[in-house]
Order: sequence, then structure tokens, then C-alpha cells
Amino acid sequence: MRTLPGALIVSSGEKGRDMLCGVLTDMGAGDISTVTSGAEARRGFADADWQVILINTPLSDEFGHELAVFAAGSTGAGVVLLVKAEMADEVAVRVEDAGVFVVPKPLNRALLFGAVKLAQAANRRIMGLQRQNNILQQKIDDIRLVDRAKCALIQYRLLTEPEAHKYIEREAMDSRRTRREVAQAILRMYEGGC
Repeated sequence: MRTLPGALIVSSGEKGRDMLCGVLTDMGAGDISTVTSGAEARRGFADADWQVILINTPLSDEFGHELAVFAAGSTGAGVVLLVKAEMADEVAVRVEDAGVFVVPKPLNRALLFGAVKLAQAANRRIMGLQRQNNILQQKIDDIRLVDRAKCALIQYRLLTEPEAHKYIEREAMDSRRTRREVAQAILRMYEGGC
């Protein structure tokens, strides 16, 4: 069974916290943190990289659905919101666009287990997309840097754009550096920095 690296339980009641800790422990969770209010939870979002956040409504300082939407939008965690059965459908309509899973109370252990598993899967998907986004952002930054270096070569060495491109490619190959490193060196030379 895959372990749950980081879980946050937000529950005002001690009985609810203990029960949720037990479920997560049964699922193999190693690092479980608990808080008792929405305000405390919001402060905790910045402190750790949670994989799953369980919110047991109502909380002492708010109901919890706004916290769930905030958590889903500001963290990569899968968020599970526990709501009384008679309110579950109404609350689900409010939070489903944010990707929050709603589980009705009283809790069915199997249903909660399934929701936590789905939240874990959502977290893994989000983390994968964030990694891809970081790679693409780095490529965009590299292209911008190389383009700036080409502009410097065009301005200071009076090269054409194809000549500047070829110069950077050749310099990278001959010196066994990346195009980014060559572009940085060119910008340091001609612009005094990068």
C-alpha cells in the first residue's frame, strides 16, 4: 500500500479528529497534522506541502466550505469535505468546481477511504502538472534569454538574426555549455549582466 506523506485534518471536535486520524493511520499515513479552526488551517497551508486535507464541518470559526475551496485553489492537496448528509448535495454544488470531494456524515468508512484515495490521485495529478509547468516555464525563460543574447549580438556585433542564432549554437557546442549559459555570457559581456 502506498503511504500518505502529508495529511491535514481540520476538525473542531476532538472525537472527529481522533476518528479521522484513525482512518488515515489505517491507510498508512505517516505525517498527520490536526488543527481546530479555519484560521489555523489557512496558516498551516503555507507551512507544509499537504497531499490530502480533510475538513470536518462545521468548524468553530466558519462552516468550512469556503476553507475547502481556498485549500483546493492555493495548495496542490486533494481536499475532502465532510458534511451532514442532508446538506451534502447543496454544499457539493458550491465546491465541486474547485475539485473538492464531499463525503456525507455520518461517515461510511469505505466511502471515506475511497474519497481519500481519490484525493490522493488528484494530488498526484496536480503535482505532475506542476512539474510539467515548471519545465515548460524554464524552457520559455531559456528562449527569452537566448533571444535577448541574439539581440545583443545583432546590436553590438552587427550580425543578422540567423548569424546570431548560429553563433550561439556553435559556441554552445564548441564549449560544451548549454545555450542558456552561452546567452548569459553574451549578456554579461554586452549588457553587464543578465
